[in-house]
Amino acid sequence: MRNSIVNTDMAVEFYKHSHKTDDGLVRYYEIEVDAAMSEKLGKPCGKYATLETSVVLAGNSAEYDRVSNALGACISSYCDGYDKVFVAGLGNPDLTADALGDRVFKRLSVNRHVSPDKYICALAPNVLGMTGIESYDIICAVTERIKPDVVIVVDALTAAATERIASAFQVTDSGITPGSGVDNHRRRLDARSLGIPVVSVGVPLVVYSSTIAREYCSAGECNGHDMIVTPKDVDILVEDCAKIIANAVNGVFA
Repeated sequence: MRNSIVNTDMAVEFYKHSHKTDDGLVRYYEIEVDAAMSEKLGKPCGKYATLETSVVLAGNSAEYDRVSNALGACISSYCDGYDKVFVAGLGNPDLTADALGDRVFKRLSVNRHVSPDKYICALAPNVLGMTGIESYDIICAVTERIKPDVVIVVDALTAAATERIASAFQVTDSGITPGSGVDNHRRRLDARSLGIPVVSVGVPLVVYSSTIAREYCSAGECNGHDMIVTPKDVDILVEDCAKIIANAVNGVFA
């Protein structure tokens, strides 16, 4: 997603009114974008939940399970009553900052082959430039064939504040547009396009250089082409965020 002012996929950044709780480790925001607000913001309608925590940036792995449990509880609230779960890990596995979906996919405890009535199944469709096939086409075909109760899509997101890189987990029932965070919009994955509920889970791993300019320069201008920026230790951050998300999903459905 992207609006005309700030490049961000994070609801807490494009819609400031929210409910917040804080247990000392995780700050939890709930936001609902209705039709009127959707038209005003140019963002999809839906419920958005954001869990903010500093444990990944701090490398505090002892607390990862607590974050996974909190994230799992959030995902569960969006998937209440769904037993057959298809998880799609979006992104380019060869581009570290875009490999979150693939890393989560590799950590999932898939079990449809042994438990056909209650299961997790998963795939990582890669990107159009590698396969020649849209992610939507692959996911749609699999969904029509196996008929899950819900599709969970996992992808890296774009933030409007550097402080949210690897520090926020967003869950929403509004779906997702693959590639939108880097201005490479593909066909949208949501309940309307797939015909079943779609829940997306993501973590911001990149910001635009113009965002950094706004944070550190009074003029807030960016000359020339806008660039996408990610931390130098993004490989570690992606792996740790993937562990947290995969453990959350496994804890709920496996």
